[in-house]
This record gives sequence, structure tokens and C-alpha cells, in this order.
Amino acid sequence: MKKNDIVEIEITALSSECSGIGKKDGMVIFVPFSAIGDKLEVKILKVNKTYCYGKIEKVIVSSPDRVAPDCPVYTKCGGCSLRHISYEAQLRAKEQFVKDAFTRIGGLSPEFLPIIGNDTINGYRNKLQLPIGTDKDGNLIAGFYAFHSHRIVPCEKCLLQPDIFSEITADFLKTATELDIPAYDEATRKGILRHLYLRKGHYSGEICLCIVVAKNVPEIKILSDRLLDKYPQIVSSVININGKDTNVILGDKEICLTGKSCINDTMCGNSIAISPKSFYQVNTPAAEKLYAAARDFAEASGKTVLDLYCGAGTIGLSMAHTAKRIIGVEIVPEAIENAKQNALTNSIDNCEFICADAAEAAGILHSRGIRPDVIMVDPPRKGCGKEACEQIAAFSAPRIVMVSCNAATAARDCAYFAELGYSTDKCVAVDMFSGTNHVETVVLLSHKKPDGHINVKVEFGEGEGKVPLDNIAKRAESYKPKERVTYKMIKEYIEAKLDKDDTLLGEMKELDGGVYQMSELRYGKYLVKETKAPTGFVLDENVYAVSIEENGKLGKNQNVTLPVLLSICEYLKCDFGDIMEALPDDVDKERKS
Repeated sequence: MKKNDIVEIEITALSSECSGIGKKDGMVIFVPFSAIGDKLEVKILKVNKTYCYGKIEKVIVSSPDRVAPDCPVYTKCGGCSLRHISYEAQLRAKEQFVKDAFTRIGGLSPEFLPIIGNDTINGYRNKLQLPIGTDKDGNLIAGFYAFHSHRIVPCEKCLLQPDIFSEITADFLKTATELDIPAYDEATRKGILRHLYLRKGHYSGEICLCIVVAKNVPEIKILSDRLLDKYPQIVSSVININGKDTNVILGDKEICLTGKSCINDTMCGNSIAISPKSFYQVNTPAAEKLYAAARDFAEASGKTVLDLYCGAGTIGLSMAHTAKRIIGVEIVPEAIENAKQNALTNSIDNCEFICADAAEAAGILHSRGIRPDVIMVDPPRKGCGKEACEQIAAFSAPRIVMVSCNAATAARDCAYFAELGYSTDKCVAVDMFSGTNHVETVVLLSHKKPDGHINVKVEFGEGEGKVPLDNIAKRAESYKPKERVTYKMIKEYIEAKLDKDDTLLGEMKELDGGVYQMSELRYGKYLVKETKAPTGFVLDENVYAVSIEENGKLGKNQNVTLPVLLSICEYLKCDFGDIMEALPDDVDKERKS
């Protein structure tokens, strides 16, 4: 099989990024915007050794799940990936994503409860973050980044947003154009407008207007005032200043222009204050279902609950009326202040909020002799990580309830917890983001208890029925299972190689066009990863293996990235150790693969 070939395949599964998966002549083919049950003519775009990528040329037989996409920029925008299949099919796919993550990545087998669906599939987002740029004619545009890029796809009306967000966006661009406020250019680092950021209270209707700029200029206040005059729902107007060369949307400095610094909404019956930097679930009704599932798993009545990554305190506050005590921990100071105010506003006096990371919080609570009965964990997409899991497990809480927006990292963390004495008992997927590949997961973990006790009497020494002392180590070694290479081991190996202080790389200087020149390199093999993209370029997340075996010549070895390996293993229903072997650098060349 080669590039530009046209092949016929049937789609039998979906990857976690929602590409359809088919096979031809033993080759795995990933096809975006396809559905399980599709029979397709596919044009091959890129070929690797065991897999390739293609695009749909013709639908021969349409899947029963397939529906006509209702968005004109669906295939260009990087936001939605499932608008071509029915909502029922979306739920089945997301339920399978979660099951696959826990069984294949985590090696776990909890009880999987039926997925909890979304009541509405459009207009559900209470938050909008639009990058601002210019088109080829120099006109201001706002939209979403194309998949895996920083190229803005203009979008006049996103179906996931409420109508008023589209109206404000249109007036924002019109007024900014009239005031001649330029968009920020990532390549030149010149310009003003970076992002339009809107938040809306689902029940209150209150809107926060946050204009993210590279620097403040007087025209921004005029822009804000004109929007406030037209939209009385905007009760908070904020300038956020981000002058850094970064992909992070919000900067450190904020200026409240008009009205309140926060908006108010209701979550699980509690009044909630939300600032631009506060974490707040973007789909309020679905979040209430999510928190209800977490409460059911927690069984917090009369118990002390530690709420880690608590944000504005919404999960903990939803349990406060029955729990004995709630202790929330969050590293973002603004969110902690919101949480404290939210508790005060709702006359909840059994809550305490600490601004710290998990390690600091653990030290504080241990020093005070506090041992939580239940630990709530709602980490970012990257998950908790091994160190945080160890800190959480050190509390020895009988129950841990994890809320996660990334099933893969949740499964990985649950595998860490398994090593630390916790079993993964129950798991339920919650759809909060219809049309997209994102799915929330709620997991119940409990501290393992022994099933019973076995008394064994062993005698060491010489003679019948006794175990010779000099044979113990040898026999123990023979019983030791061979360690399999896992995703975790490969990742740790690569990171260890990349984190060495003595890089052996010699002098490096940047040439034009994002090219770097290095001198005085030693012979040998290197792992190379870009940590900062050159001006005007997008950061490359891949790790590359290179070798120097001849003076002045750099040999690039073929690489398989970890996300690709994950996709392959998901399809083949295997572990990393089944298809590859991690070898040390000094291994004999005949063993290279």
C-alpha cells in the first residue's frame, strides 16, 4: 500500500480521537469522519509500516449511525469530531472509549455503569474562548483553531454556544474594526487583541466579558463600553493582559473595567461566584448530573471529605449539607477566594479551603491530625500523576472518588492507586460535551482489605521437608515474572534521557527559518525533543531519535510516537510490551528494532 492508493474498507471501530478504524491487507487505516459500519472508498494520505491515514473518497454503504453534519465548518474546525453520527451512536462510542481506557491502559475491570447522557446536544456551553486573528485581506476574524494547529477557522455561529455569544462576537469584531484595534500576531509578537473570553451563568443569565490583550490601550475601554451599552446581560467587564510568548490564554494581570469582578450562577442549589480564572464546568445541567454521580459514589453523609483540585468549590459544596466537614484544596488563589465566598454566600460553615498543591495540603492536614474519610479528586486533563497518587494514598482514606475529563489518564492513575492498595470498583461515563470526542468519567476506588488469613509454617535448614537457605534466592528469582514494557516505562525512560543536565550537545545557535545548528557533538545516539518553538512555529510534541556515526552527518532513526503506539494497541487490544521492546542505548546493534 502506498500514498494516493484508493482502497475499499469497512469501519469496525473508532479511535479515541474519533477516527474510524479499518483494515486492508493487514494494514490498519485511520479515517476521520467515518462511522462504524461504513463501507468506504478511502484515499491513502500517509503510510507507515503497520498503519496509515486516509480520507473518505466515497461512501459505498452508509452506516446506520451516520447523519448529515449540521455545521458548515465541521470538518475544518478542531472542536467537534462526532457530528456525523447520531447522538445514540455518540454515547455508545464514548462509553466504549472509557471501557477501553480502563481495561487496556489501566489493566482494570471495574463495574461499568451505563453512560449518563446530555439533555441537550446544542447551545450547552457557558464558556467561550475565541482566538482573534486576521484573514488574508487583513480583516479581523474570530473562530477556533483547526485540528492540531494554530490556524484560525472563522466561525460566525458555533452550535455548541448560546446564540447571545455569537451576537456579542459579531459586535466585538465590528466595533474593534471601527476602533482600529489590531489583532495580536503570534509570529511577529505585534498587535493587541488575543482572545475574546465570555462566561455565562446558565440559570442567572449573567455574562462576563473578558478581553485578553497583549497590552492595554485606551480603545479597549471604549470597546467594552459599547458592548455593555448593547448587552445589559454583561454585568462584568474585565481586561486580562497576557504579553508573554505563550499558548496559555490568560495572563497574570486583570483589570476590572465595569461592574463586578465575578458573575453569579446556581450549581446543585448553591449560589456560585465565577471569575475568569475559576474552574467551572462548561455545561451546568450536565455538571449537576456529574456531581450527583460523584455524591452517590462518595456516600459522604456524616464524613470528612477532602476535595482536591476543588476550583470554585462546587463539588464539595454540593455535599456540604450532608457531610460532617469539607476541606477544599486548589492551587489557583482566585479560585480559592471564589470558593470561600461561595461557602459564605450559601451560609455553609462546615467548609474550609486551602490554597496549596496536593503535597503541601497533605503536610498541613497531617500536621493537624486530620484523616479524611473520602477524598474527591478532579484533576486537569494530564491527571494526577504518580507522585500525587502517592500523596493521596498516604491519607489511607477508605474511599477515593475521581472525576476526570480524560479517561486515559484516569485509567493510568487508577493503575497507580492499585499499586498503592486501592481497588477500582465502579466507573461511569458522563457525556457533557455532545458532538465532541470528550467524555467525563467518575470512578470509585476503595481501600483493599484482605479476604482472609493463611498461616504457613516454614522450616529452613537441611533435611527432609526443610528449605535449604542457599536455594531461597535462586528459587525466588525463578518465580519472578518477566517485566513487560509498558507505556509508563517507555515514557519514564524517554523523560529520564531528556532531563539530564549534561546534555552533551555542545554549542547550539539558531539560523533563519527555525533551523538550529549544533557543533562539537559527540558520537552516539540522542533523543531530541523541542521544548520551545522558534518564532512563528508551532511546538513539536514528538520525540526524535538521532545518531551520529560519521563526522558531520546526522542520521535520523525512524520513530513511532507514543500517541500512535497507543492507537495501535487500542485497536489490536494489546499492551505496548506485546509489540515492542525498550532497549538500553548500549545494546548490541543486531538487537535494534
